[in-house]
Amino acid sequence: MSQTVQRILVAASWACAFTNALTHTVALTTLNFCGPKEVNHFYCDLPQLFQLSCSSTQLNELLLFAVGFIMAGTPVVLIISSYIHVAAAVLRIRSAEGRKKAFSTCGSHLTVVCLSYGTGIFNYMRLGSEEASDKDKGVGIFNTVINDRLNPLIYSLRNLMFKVL
Repeated sequence: MSQTVQRILVAASWACAFTNALTHTVALTTLNFCGPKEVNHFYCDLPQLFQLSCSSTQLNELLLFAVGFIMAGTPVVLIISSYIHVAAAVLRIRSAEGRKKAFSTCGSHLTVVCLSYGTGIFNYMRLGSEEASDKDKGVGIFNTVINDRLNPLIYSLRNLMFKVL
């Protein structure tokens, strides 16, 4: 991959992240906050801020859902389409051991992606502001702490399996 392509990908990533943050920040300025000033969670994020608003958050929630669908949906579509190409290439490998090794690598990556996207979708892709529950806090901890710890473990187990085979 050329440096130009790398720079374009980084710039696009930063531009999307900045646009996403700016969109939600501007949308939050339309809300009135007159209730309690305590977030019932261990971090402050958009769904938790919606619960503190005394005005209607329906538009903000719809915006969060729509932007989240685009921000999460686009990479998921790209990941699935790239894995279709990878699977087609792997199936052309003649040796069963080579196919097994390639699919094992893909399996590790897909496990990490599913864990990350699963918890992210649970946190951000829900319509209707519900009260914060212990389940939400548990998913938040899983998303921010446990996923990061599982990532090296999943890839280490994959490498350990190659040594055994």
